[in-house]
Amino acid sequence: MARNSRSPVTGKHRVARRTKIAMGAIGLAIAVGALAVAVTAGRTGEASADPADPSFFIDINKVPAGNNVNAALQKKGAQGSFTVDCGTNADGAHHNPDNFIAQPGIKNGAQHLHDYVGNKTTDADSSLKSLLAGGTTCKNGDKSAYFWPVIRIDREDNAANESENQQAQQKQQGKTGDVQQDQSAQDAQDAQDAGQGQDQDAQNQDGQDQNAQDQQDQNAQDQNGQQQKKGNTGGGAGRGGDQNAQQQNGQDQNAQQQDGQNQQDQRQNQDRRRGGQNNGGKNNGGQNGGQNQSSSAAAPPAEELGGPEGENEEVGDNDGEIIEPESATLKFIGGGARNVVAMPLGLKILYGDAKQSTNGPANARPSWTCTGFEDRLTDLYPICPAGSKVERIHAFPNCWDGKNTDSANHRTHIVFANQQGKCPQGFKNVPQLQVTLVYDVPQDVQQKGQYKVDAFAQEKHNPRSDHDDFANVMNRKIMGRLVNCINSGKACAE
Repeated sequence: MARNSRSPVTGKHRVARRTKIAMGAIGLAIAVGALAVAVTAGRTGEASADPADPSFFIDINKVPAGNNVNAALQKKGAQGSFTVDCGTNADGAHHNPDNFIAQPGIKNGAQHLHDYVGNKTTDADSSLKSLLAGGTTCKNGDKSAYFWPVIRIDREDNAANESENQQAQQKQQGKTGDVQQDQSAQDAQDAQDAGQGQDQDAQNQDGQDQNAQDQQDQNAQDQNGQQQKKGNTGGGAGRGGDQNAQQQNGQDQNAQQQDGQNQQDQRQNQDRRRGGQNNGGKNNGGQNGGQNQSSSAAAPPAEELGGPEGENEEVGDNDGEIIEPESATLKFIGGGARNVVAMPLGLKILYGDAKQSTNGPANARPSWTCTGFEDRLTDLYPICPAGSKVERIHAFPNCWDGKNTDSANHRTHIVFANQQGKCPQGFKNVPQLQVTLVYDVPQDVQQKGQYKVDAFAQEKHNPRSDHDDFANVMNRKIMGRLVNCINSGKACAE
């Protein structure tokens, strides 16, 4: 069931909108020759809260049918299933931007919000011991942790921002004459400052010329002295050469000192000419100063990224109204295997890749579709026809190495079976978890591209970054029933 309507946009979201309005005004200011620059700084990883790119959306009717590999595997091997009812987190009671599997011990390390069902204690510090001691939303007592990034509806960035940008543009256009006048005054001030700078440069040049003349006179005297010594002393050539070298060294030092003084004078003149802009400029002085400070200051460490803010629990550049799944089906199947073995307690499994733009496409999986179109999957946000709803299908890896419950990259200990449902040599078929999430996203929101999945900032809400996490905390009795149902061909639900 979707969440109830939220209150007006929170303060952090308004900051993001102000950033966009300011940047729109900058474009107009540049067009009339203004130099104004507006900067809004945020926390690390916090960009302007933009919607998903329009290229991330596709009409589901344009996705080729029959490309769902998971559906094809389900027709092979053991046909049983085991479904666990753990709810949908409909009231949003369990959210956080943690991931104890991929970022253990790091608070807000995921930098995007997760929906949780199953274990009620899941956070950054979770361990097998703490999970075993925790409660659960699952009706059969399964204490496993199931979590995935939330989906948000974001009408603000597409609608409200467009309206406010238009208002800002109209207001800016009304002030075009004022901007031009202010710029003319600034140009006059700059010209005056430049003139003063030129006078100072001329004085500096006079000083340089005088120094050069004095140096030439001294050189002439030195040369006369050298010639006299050379004429009077028959064996003094060596000593004369040493003296010449010393004098040359002195000249080089004088030249270096003079060059340093000249450079210092030039910097001072430039600073004086820029003084009106950096310190006293009425139109843009403070803004330029702020920009310079922002560009020179070191970025704060990523650990400073805070937790969720406001009623919408916005984190990083993830904003908008959270929409909880209308249904969340947690089903364990054979995944093409003739028989499966029990999962070990504490087994951790990742689906998809939250950082696919950085890591590459190897672990990213197409997981988006619409109800009634489950024979096709896409790695884009689907636009569903009337009567159909947005759907995510996450089919987890199901070949376990038989030894480890986790690995350094959280992947090599458990991999996918091949298209025949067989595992690599040395691996064992375990039940395949398939999480199916259905969302009641309004038709106009789909068509306008106003929904998006929470993600790391670098992903820019790319649907290819969709992912899911699972940690097995079932007791032996539940796991025994699960394995038996799959291998015997029964459809069990608890």
